Amino acid sequence: MNLSDIGTVRSLLEANGFSFKKSLGQNFLINPKVCPAMAKAACGGKTGVLEIGPGIGVLTAELSKKAEKVISVELDRRLEKILPKALSDCRNVEIIYGDIMKMDIRKLISEKLSDCETVAVCANLPYYITSPLLMLLLESRLPIDNITVMVQKEAAERLCARVGTRQAGAVSAAVRYYSEPEILFGVSRESFVPRPKVDSAVIKLKIRKIPPVRVEDEKSFFRLIKSCFAQRRKTLVNTVSNTAGIEKESIKKALSELGIAENIRGEQLGLEELAVLSNLLYKRKD
Repeated sequence: MNLSDIGTVRSLLEANGFSFKKSLGQNFLINPKVCPAMAKAACGGKTGVLEIGPGIGVLTAELSKKAEKVISVELDRRLEKILPKALSDCRNVEIIYGDIMKMDIRKLISEKLSDCETVAVCANLPYYITSPLLMLLLESRLPIDNITVMVQKEAAERLCARVGTRQAGAVSAAVRYYSEPEILFGVSRESFVPRPKVDSAVIKLKIRKIPPVRVEDEKSFFRLIKSCFAQRRKTLVNTVSNTAGIEKESIKKALSELGIAENIRGEQLGLEELAVLSNLLYKRKD
């Protein structure tokens, strides 16, 4: 079945009485070039893939050609009638219905993909779940090699932004800490049905085995990062003091030790500087 053909897709959906739900961010991909490129970037022959949100199975079908095994988790149970038909030729695919945010993902990987040499995550993510899901996957330190996902273009630029640049935010720092992010290619809004209002991009997060910076306490480190980006127009001294409850003099002293001006904004610091500052501040505070 050609799931990249708009006529085939419409016939399949109409035959099963399926209508799109805006609340689930459902925009099905019909550009025939995108999914093969995503599948190639995500996996090789011995890779097990955890796919999140297969939709009507366009990406799933391409992953099945490249991967050893594909486990797809779908939230929308209305697709139970459609996916078996769409993926009837894909013998190495298993669909599991449920909310990935509420699942024991480590257990799922262990039970379903333990016989694969490597494990990758692949998905076409709706905007509302992008950051929460990526942070869940990264913070859980799962036994995965990479995460290849399609997200809105603006989200892709923010997630992959280098820390210390204007585009970066707290999530950018977290992504850089846990992985090596890269924007692979853009995807126009015309590639979907129904057509969204914005363009998308495919990004790949290669999971780091060792963080790029040394931090004495990760919880404190991420608390500092969150504080630094909480009030972007204010200086680091003021925003960290206001949101993290650290005395201004302690922050000024730490900045002085690092040779950093007191009037700097938190968003201007790189990941290494944030790590050293965290080690100084929380060691002193504790």
